[in-house]
Amino acid sequence: MELLARHPHSVPLGTKDLGPISTLAPFSALIISIVLVVFFLVRYYILEGFLIRRLYGSVYTDMSELNRRGFINHHIAGVTKLIILIVAAYPFVSVAFCKGPSFSTPFVKGSVVTLGDILVVVSQMLIGIYIFELIYRVKLSPVAVMHHIGTIFIGQAAIAISLRPLREPDAYIEFVLCTVWGAFDAVFELFPHVAIILYRTFPTRHQFLSRVFLISCFSTAMGTVAETVVTMWLFASTWDRWRLAFKVVTPVLHVAFSAAQIHGSLVFWRMYLRQKGFQREADTEAKEFNIMDDISVNHRQYQSQSVDSAEGEGNSGMATVKSGVPVVGAVEREL
Repeated sequence: MELLARHPHSVPLGTKDLGPISTLAPFSALIISIVLVVFFLVRYYILEGFLIRRLYGSVYTDMSELNRRGFINHHIAGVTKLIILIVAAYPFVSVAFCKGPSFSTPFVKGSVVTLGDILVVVSQMLIGIYIFELIYRVKLSPVAVMHHIGTIFIGQAAIAISLRPLREPDAYIEFVLCTVWGAFDAVFELFPHVAIILYRTFPTRHQFLSRVFLISCFSTAMGTVAETVVTMWLFASTWDRWRLAFKVVTPVLHVAFSAAQIHGSLVFWRMYLRQKGFQREADTEAKEFNIMDDISVNHRQYQSQSVDSAEGEGNSGMATVKSGVPVVGAVEREL
């Protein structure tokens, strides 16, 4: 508390009068509906319609229905997160870490579109990814289900409590923290989507896949650590602006999210070990094949030499003996 008194607002977020998030906040239901409709159109008419088959051919058509749905979902989630990163980078950094800009600051000078408008739209896009996955995927782990449901409820609640008549005094800071979670999710969870796509596309390239999964494991783990540091730093820096309920709930929610992300890192680590095991098996089989191939070559060479020797002696009967008995002994010695 003495440190907070000495440096009451160590980050710009602690000094801002953020005000309403966006004039689009009351239309969140409409925005999320549009996002889900767009996901359906892209999935049904573009990806499943023709694009995926043209890009991947038999790799896609030979998949089971379970894997096909996961494959398409990773394409939609990966591309959407990339769009979110491109569009929301400037508004997010400006509101969360820069002095001056707030939710009502124009996105472009003279524009009616504000930074808050962009953040509301991209937050609905991120939430839409998880809703689409819950509906479209055939199979999800319990951890993934809990993570997605928690993200949906918390993201929508952060917008809802900023609206009249429920407008909470710390709702705007809670929304900023939600954008921090979303930003780290979009950055560090982007490559895992690529990793799964590569896994389905090149299932026999075990050495390559082991490296991909190792990178995915470390990227998600680093993302969890970095997210925890940034989130708790912002949370502590704005401590005196939070009410008691949010002081308790926010860390609990963050622990739950971090647990889900750590679980994802462990899954990628197990996939890395599995691919390393496949690679060792493939190397062993290749070594055994090379040994047998060498044995076969030596057998043919020795047999040819025996026949030539027998022909030189002019005795066909001896050729049969010399080309048969010694060859068996040579093979036995090689084994």
